Amino acid sequence: MGKLTYDSGLTADFDDRVLAHIQIVIGAKLRRGESFYFSWRDDPLTGGGRSTIWLHPSISLSYKYFGSNMPSLNRGWVEALSLSANSTAGLHLVTEPSASV
Repeated sequence: MGKLTYDSGLTADFDDRVLAHIQIVIGAKLRRGESFYFSWRDDPLTGGGRSTIWLHPSISLSYKYFGSNMPSLNRGWVEALSLSANSTAGLHLVTEPSASV
């Protein structure tokens, strides 16, 4: 289970594979100087609900992976996540599409 740390104060747990995909999408938007929301469902073990953060190039983020190997990436999933990040609602986790052959 990897961790996304936002502004040194909020930490959210994500599967390493999920974290790798959202890191690609977040990095691409922040490199272009774009600000946006990122929302996710909280784990029921931590109270459930939903969290949303405002991502801006000046706010620090860190990604900590549990495993030492980079997970394989699904280009279709990166594209689907990018589409959500470009919407008015901002980035939210969408179901991973099957990988194209």
